[in-house]
Amino acid sequence: MRIVTLALIVCGLCWGDGTDGCKPSSLNIPGAQYPCVYPDHRATFRLVAPEAQKVQVKVGQTFDMVKGAEGAWTVTTTPLVAGFHYYSLVLDGVTVADPATQTFFGSGWASSGIEIPEAADGDYYRSKDVPHGQVSQRRYYSKVTGKWRRSFVYTPPDYDAGKTRYPVLYLLHGWGEDETGWYTQGHVDSVMDNLIAAKKAKPMIIVMDNLNTAKPGEDDSIFWARGLQPRPANEAGRGGRGGGLANFSGETFTEMMLTDLIPTIESTYRVLPGRENRAMAGLSMGGMQTFLTTLANLDKFAYIGGFSGSTGGRGGTFDPKTSNHGVFADAGAFNKKVKLLFLGIGSMEGPGTKNFSDQLSQAGIKNVYFESPGTAHEWLTWRRCLNDFAPRLFQ
Repeated sequence: MRIVTLALIVCGLCWGDGTDGCKPSSLNIPGAQYPCVYPDHRATFRLVAPEAQKVQVKVGQTFDMVKGAEGAWTVTTTPLVAGFHYYSLVLDGVTVADPATQTFFGSGWASSGIEIPEAADGDYYRSKDVPHGQVSQRRYYSKVTGKWRRSFVYTPPDYDAGKTRYPVLYLLHGWGEDETGWYTQGHVDSVMDNLIAAKKAKPMIIVMDNLNTAKPGEDDSIFWARGLQPRPANEAGRGGRGGGLANFSGETFTEMMLTDLIPTIESTYRVLPGRENRAMAGLSMGGMQTFLTTLANLDKFAYIGGFSGSTGGRGGTFDPKTSNHGVFADAGAFNKKVKLLFLGIGSMEGPGTKNFSDQLSQAGIKNVYFESPGTAHEWLTWRRCLNDFAPRLFQ
């Protein structure tokens, strides 16, 4: 009974009026006024927890909240970068989601989210009065993993009413996320609806699957949330993302994709066949997976995109004869096969991707470099990448 009472106390006083132009985040649940966002991108968070001794909010960095009247804890942050941010609350050392917002799967668990509005030019990912496509779930059984899996599939406007066949983009999320990421955090349907309506992009099918893939008995701890520490005693010594990506081969996802996913999509939807009608892209770890999959299977993919993620740009010497098993050794042959090699990054993420792009160019490998101004490793970077990448496909 005490647990229920505490939950009601925590949730019950989250409602109130924002002040001084602080507008409720668009991701709040109905009626919740906090968190709210100021015009200068500061955000105020509020939580009523009378019995708590210490409350913090983690949104990129950690901010200590101050206890006020009626047990209401509040804090106003420094200005946040425009775009979507995961965040969580820490009550007396326990990390929890904010009951006043929707939740989003990120960092390996259901996190809260806050949207810092982009300027007027950010309307490319907002719903408009244009023809709309549909996003639906497609469940299928994987012979490789021995499990049922789920994809989210975007079909363009008029798909249901016509007989046209379409090219396909396979689009991956990043570490700690899942197949819902591009649909919920990325607004892939609105981005594509707006591009297609403006005749900037060709209508296409987009398949969003789950990167987190393992065969029976295979160690999948690289995909686990960092918060699952300490691990249970019977799982001591297992890997985990803490060890980095050095040993990540992506082989299981590649095998599953070629064996199970692509055949399912091509037998279920009106898909144009052949590598010229097949693209793959991903963000962060999904970008790395994209490069691991496509560069080893250029007979199956003609368009490749890495958004804040690839198999290069991490330092060291780049040798086109040995990198990625020598796939870049013959620039002429590579350029003839690959119609688009796209590298996108946020300007605040460091020089690695630009260096990789320059190294490829010096080796004669054609590539497109895109930089999102003023953004870091975050969803606004990746929305912008998609908005630039999609119009280049299937031309």
